[in-house]
Amino acid sequence: MDTIEALILGLIQGLTEYLPVSSSGHLAIGSALLGLDADQNLVFTVAVHVATVLSTIVVLGNEIWKLLRGSLTPLKGGHPNADQRYVLAIIVSMIPVGIVGLFFKDTVESIFGSGLLIVGICLLLTAALLAFSYYAKPRQKDEISLKDAFVIGLAQAAAVLPGLSRSGSTIATGLLLGNRKEAMAQFSFLMVIPPILGEALLDTVKVYKEGVAATFGGIGTMPLLVGFFAAFISGVVACKWMIGIVRRGKLIYFAYYCLAVGLLTIALSI
Repeated sequence: MDTIEALILGLIQGLTEYLPVSSSGHLAIGSALLGLDADQNLVFTVAVHVATVLSTIVVLGNEIWKLLRGSLTPLKGGHPNADQRYVLAIIVSMIPVGIVGLFFKDTVESIFGSGLLIVGICLLLTAALLAFSYYAKPRQKDEISLKDAFVIGLAQAAAVLPGLSRSGSTIATGLLLGNRKEAMAQFSFLMVIPPILGEALLDTVKVYKEGVAATFGGIGTMPLLVGFFAAFISGVVACKWMIGIVRRGKLIYFAYYCLAVGLLTIALSI
């Protein structure tokens, strides 16, 4: 992987991590078009995913700090405050993806290596989910409940499939459950921070066990840095943009996009 290829893949990761179009699916498509096998380069994968987490922390830093301070406030009358309930909801949302990561990691990785056909099919599923959430008009809720958080977490766990957008699946599921647009974009981006950091930690351990030389896959320091900063900068832009898009209820346009790319991907894979 040279510097230009790392730049392209870093930009793809940063932009598509937050836009509801599937970062894993687009990385698979981008890698195929460039003639690369990015899944075999563990160090690069860890680097760009950590970069997107850092971009979330930068964009939502004030909200994260507020939640941390509020969650450490002593209970009043034995009842948690709004920040504590929110943090608990994030923890509950992590349960499904944690189970998948711990017990079904090998199965998921085998699906990631199964070619572009599964990517195209999952992009069509993303399009259908986004369209359904756009036209459905459930009763609005004031707060994301623990039950809703778990269901949204199930959507995040399902979105480990390449082509099934994590942000699209979680935001659309939350909207279908009646949660407000303003709340769902932020919750979707915050709930992914712990799982991605956990996955990065597990992959780092794997890098250490296998040896850094074996997992670098021939990538040099400069391409690695370029990919990292490309993912970080584009992630900051995409995160801010996506929050505004969700608030304006414009997810239907991404449904059209996923439909078109999904059909094209399936056609190319046949």
